[in-house]
Amino acid sequence: RRRQRYVEKDGKCNVQHGNVRETYRYLTDIFTTLVDLKWRFSLLVFILAYAVTWLFFGLIWWFIAYCRGDLEHLEDHAWTPCVNNLNGFVSAFLFSIETETTIGYGHRVITDKCPEGIVLLLLQAILGSMVNAFMVGCMFVKISQPNKRAETLVFSSHAVVSLRDDRLCLMFRVGDLRDSHIVEASIRAKLIKSKQTQEGEFIPLDQTDLSVGFETGDDRLFLVSPLIISHEIDERSPFWDVSRHQLEKDDFEIVVILEGMVEATGMTCQARSSYLADEVLWGHRFAPLLSLEEGFYEVDYGGFHHTVPVPTPACSARQLAAAAARRDAHLYWSI
Repeated sequence: RRRQRYVEKDGKCNVQHGNVRETYRYLTDIFTTLVDLKWRFSLLVFILAYAVTWLFFGLIWWFIAYCRGDLEHLEDHAWTPCVNNLNGFVSAFLFSIETETTIGYGHRVITDKCPEGIVLLLLQAILGSMVNAFMVGCMFVKISQPNKRAETLVFSSHAVVSLRDDRLCLMFRVGDLRDSHIVEASIRAKLIKSKQTQEGEFIPLDQTDLSVGFETGDDRLFLVSPLIISHEIDERSPFWDVSRHQLEKDDFEIVVILEGMVEATGMTCQARSSYLADEVLWGHRFAPLLSLEEGFYEVDYGGFHHTVPVPTPACSARQLAAAAARRDAHLYWSI
């Protein structure tokens, strides 16, 4: 049975929250809730926010005109209405739109003989400004979210295991398709695997850090051209005792997370991907992409996912290190 991904290749997390009873918490942070809505619901809320306020205040303007008797003196030029040329609900609705959007066509205008209308005008102007600020702010934040920037951050379709400087390393490749770079880019990797503790507790999705250069600073990337991220399989690595045969039968997922600031906007961006056990190729190396042209370096993204087989021991890193230690000891005593 194929393992259910914790994180999809495109970075989407396969986690759904069920039986959430304290739904009021979403309303306490209504701004974030609206920003997190899908676009069709955000547009619906955007339209309803304006339409409801226009209709609500239009109804109040019509009610004021009705109570003052303005609608009964439409042809009486000696009568001073609350709003000139307001002759029904439609015109009251149009006046509400003109007031809240500050259009001001000039045909319908409030008079100074209507104190309740002046109070309502001030109230609608203030409330309309608040609605504009809130809804435009939501739309601006939603449009400027850096989620789409992650679409041009690419990860190799497979991870590979091969020798680097006589050490087994787990490697994957990352690249940025845009000319504007990710500032202060950093990379992290997590091993997602079920485990059982010595006390018998079963942890279905245990997360273990995979070192990709945190101690040496190699996790801080200058992502101008595609880079190969390497995890050295040493005694601190969870793959220390894993051989090629064991890897083919193992069940795990490696989640990689690339973070940084978008150079154009200064907002933080995060891109994610994952590799299942059958997406880790033992004994392969990534094909080179960079070539020197006249006056510049060229990256051929056509071979971004390509790997080539290389001679690699099928034993685990522990066995490889033990064999190297015995060889060095034999050489020492021979000398």
